[in-house]
Amino acid sequence: MRMRNKPSQPGKLGGAFGGGGLGLGGSGLGLGGGLGLNGGLGRSNRPFIDVKLITGVLGLLILFFGVMLLLPAAVALLYGEASFSAFLITAMPAMAAGAGLFFLFRPRDELRPREAFLIVSLTWLVGSLIGAVPFMVSGALPATFTGFTDAVFETMSGLTTTGATIFQVMPEAVHGSAAATHATGTTSHIVTSTAAATHATGAIPHIATGVTTTLTSPITPLIEDLDKSLLFWRSLTHWIGGMGIIILSLALLPLLGVGGMQLYQAEYSGSKRDKLTPRVQKTAMLLWTVYAGLTAAQFLLLWVHPSMDWFDALNHAFSTLATGGFSTRNGSLADYSSAYIDGITTLFMFLAGINFALHYRLFTGHARDFLSHRELRFYTLLIAISIFIVTLGLWGFDNYSLADALRYGSFQVVSIITTTGFGTDDYALWSSFAAFFLFLLFFTGGMAGSTGGGVKTIRILIVLKNAGREFKQLMHPKAALPVRLGDKAIDPSILKSILSFAVVYVIIFFLGALGMSLMGYDLLSSMGASIASLGNVGPGWGDFGPSESYAHVPAGGKWLLLMLMLIGRLELFTILVIFTPVFWKR
Repeated sequence: MRMRNKPSQPGKLGGAFGGGGLGLGGSGLGLGGGLGLNGGLGRSNRPFIDVKLITGVLGLLILFFGVMLLLPAAVALLYGEASFSAFLITAMPAMAAGAGLFFLFRPRDELRPREAFLIVSLTWLVGSLIGAVPFMVSGALPATFTGFTDAVFETMSGLTTTGATIFQVMPEAVHGSAAATHATGTTSHIVTSTAAATHATGAIPHIATGVTTTLTSPITPLIEDLDKSLLFWRSLTHWIGGMGIIILSLALLPLLGVGGMQLYQAEYSGSKRDKLTPRVQKTAMLLWTVYAGLTAAQFLLLWVHPSMDWFDALNHAFSTLATGGFSTRNGSLADYSSAYIDGITTLFMFLAGINFALHYRLFTGHARDFLSHRELRFYTLLIAISIFIVTLGLWGFDNYSLADALRYGSFQVVSIITTTGFGTDDYALWSSFAAFFLFLLFFTGGMAGSTGGGVKTIRILIVLKNAGREFKQLMHPKAALPVRLGDKAIDPSILKSILSFAVVYVIIFFLGALGMSLMGYDLLSSMGASIASLGNVGPGWGDFGPSESYAHVPAGGKWLLLMLMLIGRLELFTILVIFTPVFWKR
């Protein structure tokens, strides 16, 4: 069966979104029919791009962010923190402005592709700007341009589920020392490196080249020195971003034909039932129920461990299911030195990297659909092979015991493939074999329809199948050999879209690395920061390894990296298309 993507076809978006609204009390993007997403053609005299419609929808989203800000305000109130006023000062105007914009420009027409692209892109940008305010008002970051840049960087990193932080992850006195020995099986393997040096003087030695570059940046607070309400807000931005990306990847991007995501429409899902429901509101509620349920399960399993109180357990559950990586500890999960916590987190990172529509199928008794899904099989195989290789490398070359090699190797592999970014070991100090293999995993990602970022395993699978097809074509030049996913032939237009995505992804990665190198960073650090941001992983390599932060990056570099986070999170073309001339032509 052939499927053609026709985003300009009247009513195409409406037919899928009619009568529903992203689960926000019945008035999200569907607005109870108010947005006109019911397959209708709308007004014939509508402007080329309906700014009022966009403003009205963004108003509702601003209102949503305002309501979410009340949750960390409640945490501040619980712990008696002064930051309570910072969240209240941000939440009240946001709710008032959002409600005003929504009722003043209440959408009543069909959402068209151009407006959908703009709304999706602006949602993450506007959310980052609003979410940045409490960091400055509370005094955690200065009310300067540098402080504003840091606050937007941190919030964008949260909402895109990247997990890169500008807050210090180690005390300055410790940062300058290279410590730890891997030979002992009793010591936690998260260590510091000299790559971060002393931020107080702004001198950062770039180990790969031996060149010292002076980058001036004020010292940001340690993570553990932040108010609990701010720590909670960081984790909550992850969880909110994860909620949004589930619906974006399973409901909106396939309809807009972004990066081959049409594969998740009925023709190529392997089962028409993968679409769950034809309405966004009902679909959102079903998927978010699964999302919240898995979060609650991990929270309870972490909370029973004596070293984790309810606050730490909840924050790490938020970060894990969103594949984000923000922690409440300076040393991430390594600070707990618990094989139990490592194991539980590894399991839920793996689950978070799976298509949430498949989770729903499994929880509703359709285990066969779950187990027979081809992308899930490839995803599981990729992780299993990677764990085996990294474990072998750590055991054979880094003097880890076999148990430690399996524990730390499996955690880091799953963390990187799912783009979570939690750390229990400093992989920058591994032998070149294990470290290089882990670097390659930065170019993978979770399944489509998961909260994971990166290229996505479905695209990797299709690219590999296309490569295999090319070898067969060389042997049989006159044969018609379509690329197949199971017994379904993939439409050439979808295959072209996936291959284009892969090419553009690599180009953006190199441009990002080039931009960081212009700021004085060595090759490893530049490439590491670029792929860690574009792939929404968080920690990178060199000066941005798992025991470092992004505090020392100049303001221009932070804006570059946060834009890479946004581009990667929105599947490249969703935001890049806005900057093309054809987007603005009638």
